[in-house]
Amino acid sequence: KAHPSKVPVHRISSTFRISVISDEIAQDFGRACEVAAREFGMEWVELRDLWNKNVLNLDSNEVAEARRILQKYGLRVTDIASPLFKVDWPGAPQSKYSQRDEFKAAFSFKQQDEVLERALQAAAVFETDRVRCFDFWRIQDQKPYRAAINDRLREAAEKAGRKGIILLLENEGSCNTSTGAEAAKVLEAVKSPHLMLNWDPANAAACGEKPYPDGYEALPKERIGHCHCKDTVKRGKKYEWEAMGRGIVDWVGQFQALKRDGYRYAVSLETHWDGGGTPEQSSRKSWSGMRNILRKAEAL
Repeated sequence: KAHPSKVPVHRISSTFRISVISDEIAQDFGRACEVAAREFGMEWVELRDLWNKNVLNLDSNEVAEARRILQKYGLRVTDIASPLFKVDWPGAPQSKYSQRDEFKAAFSFKQQDEVLERALQAAAVFETDRVRCFDFWRIQDQKPYRAAINDRLREAAEKAGRKGIILLLENEGSCNTSTGAEAAKVLEAVKSPHLMLNWDPANAAACGEKPYPDGYEALPKERIGHCHCKDTVKRGKKYEWEAMGRGIVDWVGQFQALKRDGYRYAVSLETHWDGGGTPEQSSRKSWSGMRNILRKAEAL
């Protein structure tokens, strides 16, 4: 009987770049890539944590090893999922979202220029033209700070643009841009061609927006540069993550709309849901749901 990793795999073909955030499968980067390529049939991965380290904290040996693994499994990198601007905005009142060390990334506001530099270097090393960012922990009333936050995004995007890299602002409930409606306003204010949106419909849904069609309709389609795929469900008053296709997001409609509107970048599985056992098992189940949805949407 052939060893599972030696079994030739059928690579999936899609109008999108079908991807997964590697650490949602496993912190062991080799194992994550093996599953993504050999089992899921993917040609793309998104980098956030590898071997329990944030991608921006890898040393040169680890970077070389990660590149070797990517080459071994014939994988390319969609983007660097950096923690850029996932910090408090200085001078603003602290909120319940303030100061959390997420995904092995404890960087301060003062370090954000360095975070941006490292993220741009990582993008160059891993041969991608995209870096994910946020727009600071959510402030209860962001109006007094919004123009300055937008200036900071614009300035970072221009820096990235000089290196041929696009910043992807993610809509995220704990940050100042949480929904499609809020993202549309920021993109309108920050007209830089080097700032695009990392559209996360489930994050928008968990903030009470109907991401498709409502949130999506508000967005300038030509400025969506990445898409995170997970699902969510409301239990009582709380939203909880769910496997793809088992939550409230109309993913079939969303994928059909992205395809119709000419979107050709990544749709990246960000499992988050942990109801399937280990992260690997949960990702396997969520990927199975995502694959079925892509088929229904005629995007696979």
